[in-house]
Amino acid sequence: MQDRMRFGIFLAPFHKPGINPTLALQNDLELIQHLDRLGYDEAWVGEHHSAGSEIIASPEIFLGVAAERTRHIKLGTGVVSLSYHNPLWVAERIVLLDHLTRGRIMLGVGPGALPTDARMIGIEPSQTRQLLEESLGVIMQLLTSEEPVTFKNDRWDLREARLHLRPYSNPLFDVVTAAVASPAGPRLAGRHGTGLLSIGATTAAGFDALALHWDVIEAEAKQHGKTVDRSRWRLVGMVHIADTMDQAYRDVEYGMEQWFHYFQAVAAFPQMAVPGNNVKEMIEFVNESGFGAIGTPDMAIKQIERLHAQSNGGFGAYLMLAHNWADPQATHKSYELIARHVMPHFQGHFLPTMDSAARAEKLRPELAAKHSKAVEDMQARYAAEIAGRGKQAEPAE
Repeated sequence: MQDRMRFGIFLAPFHKPGINPTLALQNDLELIQHLDRLGYDEAWVGEHHSAGSEIIASPEIFLGVAAERTRHIKLGTGVVSLSYHNPLWVAERIVLLDHLTRGRIMLGVGPGALPTDARMIGIEPSQTRQLLEESLGVIMQLLTSEEPVTFKNDRWDLREARLHLRPYSNPLFDVVTAAVASPAGPRLAGRHGTGLLSIGATTAAGFDALALHWDVIEAEAKQHGKTVDRSRWRLVGMVHIADTMDQAYRDVEYGMEQWFHYFQAVAAFPQMAVPGNNVKEMIEFVNESGFGAIGTPDMAIKQIERLHAQSNGGFGAYLMLAHNWADPQATHKSYELIARHVMPHFQGHFLPTMDSAARAEKLRPELAAKHSKAVEDMQARYAAEIAGRGKQAEPAE
């Protein structure tokens, strides 16, 4: 495996409709603060405008607040729905965040996942991918060239457009395109030399397409004279762990049914279709299908190893989908257990300490005997010194 796999979250977020939205957003911010303290590498935040559960309308605004509350974790838009926005303003906002965060920002882009979002501004699902392709082309020109950009289609009219500020990051912050199962995202990633964010990596169709997606990226990159790097490939998966399997199962009774109902009956997002009529059936589906891991740290390790093998060469980061299956306290505990027991397995941190412990154990009998002998020698030496002092103190006859 690669020397150091990065870890993070993909925060849509998913909240039960009807709960206090102000409190829910604060819980999301507190989660990112928690991850920052635990040493996670990345947090990606989504953009949605309908359907009740995914309540962050502007990842840029949310990340601006999160940046002020954190110190190390990198923050990404996961994703900006490019078909909804003028590409010039998308580029301007992300460059502003790049300066405000001193280079901790990342730009993730996609077509827009919820048809109910697009419908409100007169966009058909059949238009979003073409708009994504055209918008990303403009954005990459703006970010990587100082030449003005002139572009016009049915939605945007750019006339000698250029950035007001150049990026803070040198040469550029990380840009990634989203992918579920189709080759659309990998195709654009290869064409522009961006990273890839495989949101549907553990779905049946997404898992089967993993190795193919990287083949598409490499072929497109070669065709367009770009270079691509597997370290910029992020895979998203489902995990909730606890100290015991039984505890993990009890934890997800909090919100698992609502999450499944959202994808079964509310969100018009067929790639995330999930079966199950009750919590027991839902847990069985997640664990038996490979969709995720609900249980113990060892199960999470096996899930990531399975994805690594399927990728046919490895990837740079594993992102956990923040699903709200458990309450905030149990959710924080799950991420802490992952940081303690799962992350070191893929980052090489546990090997030196385990090797050191093994060497010490092997040498213990020999070194313990030497240590005991050294103590005995010192005791004898000191006794001799005391005896010598006594003789020196005796008066001469």
